[in-house]
Amino acid sequence: MRIAKLPLVILLPVAVVLCLNNCRFAGETNVPSQQEHHGTPHQASTPPNFMVAFLGDQGESDDARAVLRMIKNEGADMVLHQGDFDYEDDPERWDQMINAILGSNFPYFASIGNHDDDAWPGYQQKLQARLARIPDATCEGDLGIKSACRYKGLFFVLSGVGVMGSKHDRYIKKQLSSNHATWRICSWHENQKLMQVGKKKDTVGWGPYEECRKGGAIIATAHSHTYSRTHLMDNFATQSIASTAATLRLEKGKTFVFVSGLGGKSIRDQNEELAQNPWWASIYTSTQGANYGALFCIFNENGVENRARCYFKDIDGNVPDAFVLVSDVK
Repeated sequence: MRIAKLPLVILLPVAVVLCLNNCRFAGETNVPSQQEHHGTPHQASTPPNFMVAFLGDQGESDDARAVLRMIKNEGADMVLHQGDFDYEDDPERWDQMINAILGSNFPYFASIGNHDDDAWPGYQQKLQARLARIPDATCEGDLGIKSACRYKGLFFVLSGVGVMGSKHDRYIKKQLSSNHATWRICSWHENQKLMQVGKKKDTVGWGPYEECRKGGAIIATAHSHTYSRTHLMDNFATQSIASTAATLRLEKGKTFVFVSGLGGKSIRDQNEELAQNPWWASIYTSTQGANYGALFCIFNENGVENRARCYFKDIDGNVPDAFVLVSDVK
């Protein structure tokens, strides 16, 4: 049951800067980028019971639409999409699918996936246009590839690591070191082999994982069409477990990573060898009879600013994973 939220007062920004042509970081690919004004280092608190849905590997099937309807029915306030959209290189159709279910002004942010790169300029323009319609949302940089966003007290980096762009670890380090948000999130599509339970190979490198850990940021990924979540980790490169408690206490140097890749495209089985690794707190694949779904996190639960309650839910109503986060990031 969704916890009732306190009423919110939304202030429209005086101006929204939308850049669709010839805007990019030096050294980046020549694609459009979104430039917004810099927010203050100390952000406002996240509203009480602010729900974010995390998903990737979506497609445009009935199952993908069912996941979006579930997100709407759960009462989510925002979606953070970890790449691979419709698999058809059709930004207009993908955007229409989201609009038809969640609405054209719904806060929907995304990172590029490996199946999005051929039509990326079109996808990026759709994401830019949506961003311009979201009051209080700001993103700086090359949107969805190397960008830092602020919305409702959340700070999140949208990265194209493993797909597009370079020096992502340096960018992540810089962004996290200059931000003071209670809740920080690193969002990208691809994986290191040991940080998923399917058949994916090393494509990210340990640098981005480690910089997010050092900055106390939640690491949201997809790519493997499964769901999995680690325990609290204090080193990803050596797979060092900090704690196996059900309540994960995030701080600079300690965080976790999840794969939420059951957005609607397909469901894959687990790699038996990888699934046996001790750092996994939860695994949900076709081996466990998984169905499509998304991970939900309710930040500032019941008005406790540094507490969040998270659960993965599938379209049949099953909840194979639930856990609590406490952010001690300062």
